[in-house]
Amino acid sequence: MRRLAHSLILLLLISSSLTTFAANTKPASKQDASNDPRLAGAVRRPAEHGWTYVHLAGTPSVIGFQHGYLLAPEIEDALRVEKIELPHDNQKDWQFFRDAAQNMMWPHIETEYREELQGIAEGANAAGVKLDVWDIVALNGGIELPSYYLPWLNKSEHATTTPVIRPDGHCSAFIATGGYTKGGKIVVAHNNWSSYADGERWTVMFDIQPEHGHRMVMDGEPGVITSQDDFGVTDAGLIITETTITQFIGWDPDGKPEFVRSRKAMQYASSIDEYVSIIKEGNNGGYANDWLVGDRKTGEIAYLELGLKNTPLWRTKDGYFISSNFPRDPALIKNETDGFDSSDKSTSMNARHVTWERKIASSKGQIDVNLAEEFLGSHDDSFTGKVGPDARTLCGHIDADPHGVPEWGDPPYYPDGAVTGKVTDSDLAASLSLIGRAGHPCGEDFVAAPFFVAHPEFGYLKPILKDMKAGPWTRFSAGEK
Repeated sequence: MRRLAHSLILLLLISSSLTTFAANTKPASKQDASNDPRLAGAVRRPAEHGWTYVHLAGTPSVIGFQHGYLLAPEIEDALRVEKIELPHDNQKDWQFFRDAAQNMMWPHIETEYREELQGIAEGANAAGVKLDVWDIVALNGGIELPSYYLPWLNKSEHATTTPVIRPDGHCSAFIATGGYTKGGKIVVAHNNWSSYADGERWTVMFDIQPEHGHRMVMDGEPGVITSQDDFGVTDAGLIITETTITQFIGWDPDGKPEFVRSRKAMQYASSIDEYVSIIKEGNNGGYANDWLVGDRKTGEIAYLELGLKNTPLWRTKDGYFISSNFPRDPALIKNETDGFDSSDKSTSMNARHVTWERKIASSKGQIDVNLAEEFLGSHDDSFTGKVGPDARTLCGHIDADPHGVPEWGDPPYYPDGAVTGKVTDSDLAASLSLIGRAGHPCGEDFVAAPFFVAHPEFGYLKPILKDMKAGPWTRFSAGEK
């Protein structure tokens, strides 16, 4: 609590000017801003197979303004989702998360990213959407605040009537190189797992060309400055993805938000070593992930298990790393998880671990982006030995699983699972390209109406949960018009 008090004192020194900024941010008409010079060079393409591509370029504040203006309706819609899901799951209203964004996160956000966040709010206002910078910061902290900060706060305050909160698991992924891939090039693949209400909106393809640092192509959410499910390529030759560490516990109130560190690392790192250094700097423990990073310039790949106290790094130029929300470091499992059991093969995390191992081993020397796409759509359940969608398959369908995922707090049939797939390799990354599929990577559609008939217990999601149609695999590249 002493460190929290220190942060709050620091906030008081700047809160007056920041509050004035938020209070004086007023929506303007879209017509007023349509000729704003800050929009010069910005591009939003018509939706393509479920994805919305935007190109953003310039200073931090200009990139933010372009982001907020071009994606204003989507940002407003994303906030509507958060305002329904977060209070239901955490018994805290949206104002709680706005306050946490201002008091816990803002003092530790660097100027560059403050300007970009403020720019998003200004751009959305200019497009006629009423919100302020604290809404935007809370949206960016939409994983860290409820799943990492709030459990720490409840424990610090000795709260006894709060719900048990467990970090959601996000994603299935692999990275391979050398003798494991066709031609020896790096191949990377990743499924984003989230609630369907979130995932249906996690379909923006960002092409960001900042004033400083490297150009990036990444998937992401409207209003968020980092990929958040974290799949991206950069003109430094880096290929980046991750999956969440299940049952992780830990938070440093004096640390930098993860959404800042992950964005900064993608933007400024030119090597694996630089990436690791940047994302570890000021680590707050929020959104603790296993990071898979490749450098197409060298053919080397790495696996960083980024806990708060334990941060082991593995690397190779001839091999692979797989990830499906299971921690692998014994010290981290012992000291930084709430009893993760690596031996229980019935869990989603461990069952997918087994499936990944089998698929990589059986395809050694043949792995390419086409095979990677097949992997991401797999319905193999290694625990039952059957084929069919559930919470244990690489293409997850928790809505079809009578057990749910208790390690994440997901009840039976909760509408959650794989919501997008992305693949790339060294050759594609050289042209800042990746291939994505919106919706279930297996190609199946989620249809909301019959789901609500079968599962009325999730009726609170009706205002935000819609059909999630699977599109085709679609290539995206930097500089598209």
